[in-house]
Amino acid sequence: MDVSVPVSEAAADLPALTAPAGRPFGVYIHVPFCATRCGYCDFNTYTAAELGDSSPDGWLAALRTELELAAAHLGEVPEVSTVFVGGGTPSLLGAAGLAGVLDAVRARFQLAADAEVTTEANPESTSPEFFAALRTAGYTRVSLGMQSTAAHVLKALDRMHSPGRAVDAAREARRAGFDHVNLDLIYGTPGERDDDLRGSLDAVLAAGVDHVSAYALIVEEGTALARRVRRGELPAPDDDVLARRYELIDRHLGGAGFAWYEVSNWSRPGGECRHNMGYWNGGQWWGAGPGAHGYVAATRWWNVKHPATYAAVLAGRRLPVADFENLSEGTAHVEDVMLRVRMRAGLPLAALSAAERTRAAIAIDDGLLRADGGAVVLTDRGRLLADAVVRSLLD
Repeated sequence: MDVSVPVSEAAADLPALTAPAGRPFGVYIHVPFCATRCGYCDFNTYTAAELGDSSPDGWLAALRTELELAAAHLGEVPEVSTVFVGGGTPSLLGAAGLAGVLDAVRARFQLAADAEVTTEANPESTSPEFFAALRTAGYTRVSLGMQSTAAHVLKALDRMHSPGRAVDAAREARRAGFDHVNLDLIYGTPGERDDDLRGSLDAVLAAGVDHVSAYALIVEEGTALARRVRRGELPAPDDDVLARRYELIDRHLGGAGFAWYEVSNWSRPGGECRHNMGYWNGGQWWGAGPGAHGYVAATRWWNVKHPATYAAVLAGRRLPVADFENLSEGTAHVEDVMLRVRMRAGLPLAALSAAERTRAAIAIDDGLLRADGGAVVLTDRGRLLADAVVRSLLD
């Protein structure tokens, strides 16, 4: 087993944790496997060639151990309202593997009767049988990586699925009984035209999904895309183009009955992703798997990244925590403002200091925020400048 960090140095001792009562509690599972590496992605993922003898079966065995140790570490185990299996490409595990993941969670945590259980999936590694088996296993929501229906855009992103496969997969999931299906889009890819994005949005609506996530392309350092941009092979995304594309998305989806509930997320009524809303609204979660992050009480931690190191630490019956931090009241406040201001529900004025409320009033005068009862909400223009609004509030 090849581990880049000695096991004795790979894990930190996590302090005692007690999940606060009355706040949503979720479980996030990170699946680190991908068939290929997309050029824009900087997530903690590995291809089979990079992992050598590390296998999905070994990862699942280690995951079971982490969840066992997690439940013991929490003491009084909170009821789980949401489970989210992300990655990576969870669908590479197959329906049986994903059923095993959910069984591992159920073995150590009590799921709420109405728990939302989501898995991400690559359209190419799904089928009608796959979705039917997931529903039988207890999954309630599927999130599919679509990115675009334009072949040249998918090529620029190094995406392997065919342009129409994501729509077919979404329809298969709906026919299998999934009421909640999400399609992910990326906009602003070099070479993308407005008509390419319109075509992708038309395909999303034709698929009959109830949720859409749309993200501006970010050129992350260390990725193949960043190297191509640096060499001049591709232009960097243009901020003005990104703003225009965002407005196009919002108009297109809004006209079809979707409403934004977070800056990058739209849904039909009742289709919001409850797990992600837990992140944005101060919920708590245990993050399991290589590189996963967790947050309980005022403690945030992150696991060791490499699957081999992860498995080796857990073989020694230790939580695979690389490090942790205890958030100060000030840091927690900053993060609360950063996240909640992005929500359509808005940022409660009561959560702001007197000076911050004064700055919020200035943002209202500037047309970036609007008052809504006891909260401030981003205007359409404010959504385009959400990061700047946060900076202005926090000074």
